[in-house]
Amino acid sequence: MHKSDKLLVGIVNNFSDFKIIQTEHWYRIPVDKAEKHLKRRWPPKWIAFYYTGAIKDYPQTIIHYARISGITKTSRKELFPSEKENYKSNRSYYKISFDKIETLPKPILSRRWRRIVFIQTTYKKFMNAIEVNDLFDSSTLEDRLWAEIKRNLISAERQEVVKIDYNHYFLDFAIYCKKGKIDIETDGDKYHHNPKAAEKDNRRNNDLTSAGWSIIRFNSQQIKEKIESYCIPTIKVCINKFGGINFDRESMKKFLKQNPDKNYPAFFEEYE
Repeated sequence: MHKSDKLLVGIVNNFSDFKIIQTEHWYRIPVDKAEKHLKRRWPPKWIAFYYTGAIKDYPQTIIHYARISGITKTSRKELFPSEKENYKSNRSYYKISFDKIETLPKPILSRRWRRIVFIQTTYKKFMNAIEVNDLFDSSTLEDRLWAEIKRNLISAERQEVVKIDYNHYFLDFAIYCKKGKIDIETDGDKYHHNPKAAEKDNRRNNDLTSAGWSIIRFNSQQIKEKIESYCIPTIKVCINKFGGINFDRESMKKFLKQNPDKNYPAFFEEYE
């Protein structure tokens, strides 16, 4: 059944990879990255492609996807036999093959330039998504808060990757304000329950705070029972404290220029 099928969104940040997808119908992922980041939902049945600004016709959008016909393990020199041998030649890759590229009736957009590694989601979420943030499939609590954030027209980014020194942190929700940045986490029930986890959380909090992030945590009871009376008002107070949301205006303008006839949520209206 398509609805629950696993779908992987991969990043395409150069034209040569875009051309391979379009003409040769395959995409590659380093095996070490797949085993580190994707093992929870591997292998996928579908693949879609997030095009960065390097793909001039489709910047910061997802519009193409395909049903996977096969996944094989191979080396870079087998993928690119004419490439001059280098330190990457023996690196192992998963070659993801597909027969037909499908095109969405309307692209899935990104409202802000952002770092995306991979997104693991479901076919159903993919087909219902309006923007990149609709794709994430982390937890029911996160989905519930995201639905309410959207209903209140709050511009937030899900699973935002933040690099501080040599550490990479995934934020449940990131809100960029004119005078500050907000990290919203939905893991309150397990927070500090384990000594080792507590030490890791404290280090994470210290790094994010030192980098200018204000952290708000909500537990499951707050999200399930007080989302309208407590969670959203808390977020709004913090946004107002930091001078309101700082929109990535150029990203929004570019997308709307390319898609003038599309019907997107109200927070796009001021840029049309």
